[in-house]
Amino acid sequence: MNYQETLNWLFAQLPMYQREGQAAYKANLDNTLQLDEYFRHPHKNFKTIHVAGTNGKGSVSHMLASILQQAGYKTGLYTSPHLKDFRERIKINGEMVSEQYVIDFVRHHADLFSRVKPFQHWHNTYCHSTCQHLNCKWLSCRLHRT
Repeated sequence: MNYQETLNWLFAQLPMYQREGQAAYKANLDNTLQLDEYFRHPHKNFKTIHVAGTNGKGSVSHMLASILQQAGYKTGLYTSPHLKDFRERIKINGEMVSEQYVIDFVRHHADLFSRVKPFQHWHNTYCHSTCQHLNCKWLSCRLHRT
């Protein structure tokens, strides 16, 4: 798959209420916990900041990432949603991951994603992506408030 085909596949995996009705809603964290186990709990390998709330999460996350980078930490930042390019969601030291990184990550884990259906917790899937493959000292991770 090329980059656009990879994105199309990713977005097709999203459980859309308009497409699936109530079955798109999953009230527990079973899939997220399976995903966490598969990736061997990567969040336990380095310090994490989880920014939550109603307003200002993106600004606070970017400011924290900038401060940590200036202090010499290798910093992974996961934000959502993206404006133009999906890769805006995952940044390392302020730089978006490559298209090839996205392609390789999805290709390598597609069987798991098809089996576990972690996309009901979309953001957790990509936080795990950031955690697992970047070996950062700090990760500033912003998740949507539910």
